[in-house]
Amino acid sequence: MSQNINVSTEMSQNSSLDDSRCTVRDLLQFGESLFTGSELYFGHGTYSAWDEAVCLLLFALGLDTDTDRSVLDKKLTDIEQKNIKSLFNRRIQERVPAPYITGQAWFCGLPFIVDERVIIPRSPIAELIMNYFEPWLLKTPQRILDLCTGGGCIGISCAYGFDDADVVLSDISEEALAVADLNISKHELGQRVSSVHSDLFSGLLGQTFDLIVSNPPYVDAEDLASMPDEFHHEPELALASGADGLDFTRRLLREASDYLSSEGILVVEVGNSSVALQDAFPLVPFLWFEFAEGDGGVFMLTRSQLVEHRELFQ
Repeated sequence: MSQNINVSTEMSQNSSLDDSRCTVRDLLQFGESLFTGSELYFGHGTYSAWDEAVCLLLFALGLDTDTDRSVLDKKLTDIEQKNIKSLFNRRIQERVPAPYITGQAWFCGLPFIVDERVIIPRSPIAELIMNYFEPWLLKTPQRILDLCTGGGCIGISCAYGFDDADVVLSDISEEALAVADLNISKHELGQRVSSVHSDLFSGLLGQTFDLIVSNPPYVDAEDLASMPDEFHHEPELALASGADGLDFTRRLLREASDYLSSEGILVVEVGNSSVALQDAFPLVPFLWFEFAEGDGGVFMLTRSQLVEHRELFQ
């Protein structure tokens, strides 16, 4: 989610600053100019050099994302300028995504704690959550599983959308679950949201869910090797999934029906590995969602469809 304050985005072509009378506007334009010329990759919560500069400056000044535009004319002290420029420099020199610098990312309009133990949330599944998975859920879910939860953003957002549901966050990474637990506490959802250490369904034996939603590892080996530097700050365990990106998804398709209620659905993001998935299972009627924002690559199958095609998944 892009973090924008309500200000004009006119850009300065002059990257020099008069430190004695430097304003927020000046430093934002300075940061934008720096980032534009540094071949950074944007896509971890921000989508332009301007948004990235805004994100880091707000963090440095301790300002909220809905800060009024009048802040643009605020003169910055020498210390404030130094702190902001230090963050700009780190973003350029280390190629570290801005949310890892600020320790916070946004998903479904909600703030989440992030660090390099988890990937930065950016899934188009957010749109499905905000639309309550309508019309595909036939009944209001009572139990939801966020499989491969990372920092817990998908499952916790589901808990906000379905306030009577119990939500389980599962992941193979205990380090990721430590971050998810921080987010459960942050959102004060401990009575309805729990975390479970599990390799796929190994820690969930005997349980069933009305909705299983997953953003699993799905990056194929070729894409992983060519990804921009920013992605290499994220845990490889949460990205890589074999030669065609489907190692985990194949296992998931084989086992998911055993953990879904009779009217339950499975929603999974596979990104651009969707082509390989359709080639691997041409007879399976994947429902591919279309999104107002985002690249797609998210499918749905019902429990009955998973059972019907079980032999293919074997």
